[in-house]
Amino acid sequence: MANILIGTCGWTDRALLTSGWYPPGHRDTEGRLRHYATRFPLVEVDSPYYALPTVRTTTHWAERTPDGFRFDVKAHSLLTGHPTRPSALPEDLRAHPRDDALLTELWTRYAEALDPLRRTGRLGTLLFQYPPSLTPGPTAEAFIRTARERARDWPFAVEFRNPAWWHSARTLPFLTDLDATAVSVDAPTLPPTPLVTTPHLSLIRFHGHSPHWGTGTKEDRFRHTYTPQELADWLPRIHHLAAHTDEVHLLFNNCCGDAAAKAAETMQTTLLTTTLPRPRTAGR
Repeated sequence: MANILIGTCGWTDRALLTSGWYPPGHRDTEGRLRHYATRFPLVEVDSPYYALPTVRTTTHWAERTPDGFRFDVKAHSLLTGHPTRPSALPEDLRAHPRDDALLTELWTRYAEALDPLRRTGRLGTLLFQYPPSLTPGPTAEAFIRTARERARDWPFAVEFRNPAWWHSARTLPFLTDLDATAVSVDAPTLPPTPLVTTPHLSLIRFHGHSPHWGTGTKEDRFRHTYTPQELADWLPRIHHLAAHTDEVHLLFNNCCGDAAAKAAETMQTTLLTTTLPRPRTAGR
């Protein structure tokens, strides 16, 4: 199972902090991440979606995790075309026109902030999660291609929230051409299809099956407790990805409380009791 890494979408969620999952003595800023890294080898960081981290912060992340640990990091909201309040931007950029020059400068600062993770081998991938408003077509493809060109030397994953992308025959060849990981998802209205577009990485994000998907608060949209059978049903798809890529990331985004951590722990146990295909090797 060395090429399959499991984790949760964040380690500082308020509901997780109050759930009791962190033991006494490990509830401060440093202790939480150090403890998390003893339980899982992978975590998603969503805070850069809302504001750029500092180099000091990402350096601490690298220092508090062991070799082999991976951070999958969300792109800033403006880089993916989401509505973005001026307060989410660095202060000196807030009055700047919303144009390509702003996106290029924001990318430069984002990349600089993540350099400590990249230099220490702890960066799993950048995650560009595009909003439902981004519909397939030449304009959207050009927007994504430009983002990929800025990040041409970085691992790059794409999650589409508009189902129309997965009904288009152009999507997988487009992402393959970009050397971009297509993010598979477990969520209402989105196809649970194992997608391979690069030999380096496959990624599945488990969002749950809330009837309030797409509406309500974050807690409403992602509230779900995975059963062992629901997770076991994913094993053939996970095995398929493991046979075709060097590394597979499984990230749990269901809430609330410690639901994601428990689901991740159950998936780890489930995988340990199954026989996986041999990892992909160079030249295969």
